[in-house]
Amino acid sequence: MKKTYSRKEIKGFIDVANLSELKKAMNTWHSPEIAGLVETLPDNQKAIVFSVLPAVAVVKTFKVLELATRKSLIKHLEHEQAAKILNEIQPDDRTEFLSELPGKTVKELLKLLSEKERKVTLSLLGYPNHSVGRLMTPDYIAVKQDWTVKHVLDYVREHGQDKETVNVIYVIDDNGKLIDDIRIREFLFVTHEKKVSELMDYKYISFVVTDKEESAINVFRKNNRVALPVTDEFGILLGIITIDDVLRLAEKEETEDIQKIGGLEVLDEPYMNIPFLKLMKKRSGWLIILFLGEMLTASAMGHYADDYQKVWQLGLFLPLIISSGGNSGSQASTLIIRAMALGEVTLRDWWRIMKREIFSGLFLGFVLGGIGFIRVLTWTLFTPIYGPHYFLIALVVGFALIGVVLWGTLSGSMLPLILKRAGADPATSSAPFVATLVDVTGLIIYFSVAVLILKGIML
Repeated sequence: MKKTYSRKEIKGFIDVANLSELKKAMNTWHSPEIAGLVETLPDNQKAIVFSVLPAVAVVKTFKVLELATRKSLIKHLEHEQAAKILNEIQPDDRTEFLSELPGKTVKELLKLLSEKERKVTLSLLGYPNHSVGRLMTPDYIAVKQDWTVKHVLDYVREHGQDKETVNVIYVIDDNGKLIDDIRIREFLFVTHEKKVSELMDYKYISFVVTDKEESAINVFRKNNRVALPVTDEFGILLGIITIDDVLRLAEKEETEDIQKIGGLEVLDEPYMNIPFLKLMKKRSGWLIILFLGEMLTASAMGHYADDYQKVWQLGLFLPLIISSGGNSGSQASTLIIRAMALGEVTLRDWWRIMKREIFSGLFLGFVLGGIGFIRVLTWTLFTPIYGPHYFLIALVVGFALIGVVLWGTLSGSMLPLILKRAGADPATSSAPFVATLVDVTGLIIYFSVAVLILKGIML
């Protein structure tokens, strides 16, 4: 039974540069555990850990490290070891890593690659940013339709060792054009003399190399596949996308959307690693924009200053009105942004969404408006604060809530669609942005309802 080494023991080996014991300890740890340890070490000690890892563990561990850690690690590794890592990792993982680095750094790292791997990497880097081509790997198994099952299985045994996956076998014609994909299990339960063409149904899903990478997330989500092929515009098979790359992409996209919905620029690094001033820059931008937007609220208040002074009780309900509109708008915005991300709705569904949100806004408005109306009437049983015209004030609160919640719901649901139509990211119609918009318009709705109901009586 192997001895289990604690993190404290391993750090002790690193501190005293006991490489023999460190190597022995690392052989008892799995790659995710090693990655977790490396993330906590100073840059110079990260390289020490990698210097004692077996070749297989080096690649697996490097793959699961945070991007910022990979960047710093590559800088501190010896050229020979950095070259070994970059040459061994899968082309799609290498392309993803290099695409996040400055051009000067990429140029230097490309020199460390073998001629074969450099050609593959330059080819993948040549595709547009955020395209399917950047995600694909050229490591796949392709066969011809006139091959026998025995021929296919022999070919897989000979060439499948270093491929990304052999779960799916791709069938191409003499020109390299994709004509089908077949799961490996189909070859395992038929006679060896059977031809590939007899197993084909010509039904397959594929991407074009220039497709947006976000489309891969939705396709994999709707289809139970571990890999899907990528072709050029003429149908020539160029590579495959595997589920592990799509899962990483989905996590990245969801993180970016959540950060945008929260009202800040996307963070390029983990929260604990990003420099303080850089973090402040990313947080302050939207806060300044939202602050300037909220200044319009003060302008709206100033416009209705005379009415506010005559009926001071209206001010008691300002937080209630503003927050209700903002909350309903944020709800609708979040729902639509997520539905768009999942492919549940598209721009063509705008009218159906609007009709649904009109009814939703009216329903929610009547619920909150009814509660506000009852609240004012109930309070008059215990305090004369609302004066003799308390019933009219209750009506103002009730109807204003209906209008503000309806407007908030419509704004929150339509803004993501408008931004998408304009070519912007729908997630930027974040909850704070919608709330700021509804704050200003909510005041106008509130005081307009007040003037309409109280004019000639209290105003």
